[in-house]
Amino acid sequence: MRIVRISDFDELARWADQWDRLAGGAPFRGWTWNATWWRHFGRAKGDQARLFVLLVEDQTGSLVGLAPFYHESTSGQGRVVRLLGSEDACADYLGIPCLPGFEERVAEALASWLTARREGPDADDCWDRIELFDVDAADQVAARLAENLAAQGNTVHERPGPSGWRIELPGIVPEYVAAFSKNARKKFRRVQRNWLDSGRASMQTVQSANELNEALDILIDLHERRRQALGEPGCFASPMFTAFHREVARKMLVQGHLLLHVLRVDGRPIAADYHFAGAGVVYAYQGGVDPERLDFEPGRMITTATLIWAIENGYRAYDLMRGDEPYKMHWQAQQVGNVEYRIVAPHAVAQLRHAAWLAGRGAKDLIRWTLQPLWKR
Repeated sequence: MRIVRISDFDELARWADQWDRLAGGAPFRGWTWNATWWRHFGRAKGDQARLFVLLVEDQTGSLVGLAPFYHESTSGQGRVVRLLGSEDACADYLGIPCLPGFEERVAEALASWLTARREGPDADDCWDRIELFDVDAADQVAARLAENLAAQGNTVHERPGPSGWRIELPGIVPEYVAAFSKNARKKFRRVQRNWLDSGRASMQTVQSANELNEALDILIDLHERRRQALGEPGCFASPMFTAFHREVARKMLVQGHLLLHVLRVDGRPIAADYHFAGAGVVYAYQGGVDPERLDFEPGRMITTATLIWAIENGYRAYDLMRGDEPYKMHWQAQQVGNVEYRIVAPHAVAQLRHAAWLAGRGAKDLIRWTLQPLWKR
């Protein structure tokens, strides 16, 4: 196996199609999400951050895996290698794209390359810590990479990440509804009958670039007004976050990975859902509802409409993503795992920083556990 490190964006762009092939349709692992994230969030970090993508080639020169990393160096944190695509963008199920059947060999090659260079002569390759956060717990390459790095003398700290919640969808709507409690079935069918089937409520699914800008404006307006009504800033209050999503939504639409729904009642938009899709799964990323029409239960209404749409369009799962909100269990979602790996080089300064982090994290976890509702303990 041969490892090639790429730090130039234009050079990396040449590998976009092969990157997507390895990602297998998972939207948060693909080229578009990660490249757009780097342009908006990575470059904003300034000179202290640079791309650190590791391509893994087999003996024929074919790309069989890649580690979508960037490298950030600060006086307080040291030299840290992280995954592209998450942090402020709040993506779940990240990982290391890999050709099936090459997981072990890719993990071994990456671990050997990284260990050999953690204190090597090339300062551009050196690292004190590797953070693999928001990783799909089922990602074999990330898990085996952590195991191999531990075997080569690095300290590995593994902990659960934010839980995701996924609804496995049957082939027909009645089969999905039949699994509800009697009361939940009534509510689902009432929305379906009184609002959707009657035509009083209609759901638009964005199909073109011309529809996209208007729908995004509606989504942002509803989301921000709802958060403000709760006394909180919405995520779209950040110009960087908004600019990122306007660009990534436009590109995902072209690729068939964007699902943006707007629900109207009597012609007025009362809810919008911003989702991504790939490999048969709908990922419910963000939404907004009209705070002045909560009596219509717009959140329930658009979720009902979207689930019907997803089942009728052949999707196998509807993923509500991170967060342990009680409403997710109402929709028959089951908990799925994300995991965090924190890998620390064995030299003294890195280990001291890690010890301080562990002490601080333990105190924060205790406070968080004490304050959370009893049902979550």
